[in-house]
Amino acid sequence: MEKRPKLQEYPSFIQFLNKRINEEPSEYSDRPAFALAQRGIWIYQGNCLRILDMLNRKYEDGLFEMIFSDPPYFLSNGGITCQAGRMVKVDKGDWDKSKGPEVNHHFNMEWLKRCQKALKPNGTIWVTGTHHVIFSIGYAMQQLGFKILNDIAWEKPNPPPNLSCRYFTHSTETVIWAAKNAKTRHFFNYQLMKSANRGKQMKTVWGIAPPQSFEKEFGKHPTQKPLALIERCIQASTRPGDFVLDPFMGSGSTGVACKRLGRRFVGIELDEKYVEISTKRINAESTAAGSLFDSESS
Repeated sequence: MEKRPKLQEYPSFIQFLNKRINEEPSEYSDRPAFALAQRGIWIYQGNCLRILDMLNRKYEDGLFEMIFSDPPYFLSNGGITCQAGRMVKVDKGDWDKSKGPEVNHHFNMEWLKRCQKALKPNGTIWVTGTHHVIFSIGYAMQQLGFKILNDIAWEKPNPPPNLSCRYFTHSTETVIWAAKNAKTRHFFNYQLMKSANRGKQMKTVWGIAPPQSFEKEFGKHPTQKPLALIERCIQASTRPGDFVLDPFMGSGSTGVACKRLGRRFVGIELDEKYVEISTKRINAESTAAGSLFDSESS
């Protein structure tokens, strides 16, 4: 069996991990790519590690009551799935390709470490993932001193069949909910969650459908999460007016959910195409006059 190289055996590992960072200026301006402060919306385009470093230098005591993160799952490695009755590749892009468990875990440690610092003392983080990444996420959280509060099983109705017929059909993803550390006095909207579950305590298995067609009106992202899932996380762990961060914003679903629920939002996204989709979606959700692209943006 071929020996798997260890992390320290990657001579250009830092160049790999910071491939995009090394092409960017060493300091980010505190001016986001798109913003409208009176609506509580700030969107940064760029590498989340660098932008989180900038925010953490500016807000040393933390800025966010909550973080919702849908990081790379590292599953774009030549596999196939069934979509609309057709066999398609699951490859989503270079950003989702695995470089081996050691490198993947190091990346998870780096962005989680920065997110932990960005949380306020009583803040919490939600992270989604399949088995390709979620065990690394959980271990990294333990290494960094997060307090894991719950692991949610998000169950998807009518999942695509397993074409190889050699495994059970994959029908769930895990969502880990964790507090900043063991001293955190986290907020949990128990009564609202109980009310949403017909007067009974809400359990950790959530049956929620994938994104609906209206959620893809301005374009779609290959790993887009349903608004219903994100809205439940936000309602469970924040109050109106709280600050929410999404470090892997994608097509902006977290921003749309925050706009609907009256929370302030900061999103970070590397790909310009998805920044554009996000701003269009969030702008369409807004009931105020003007646009995220107007001259008031700063």
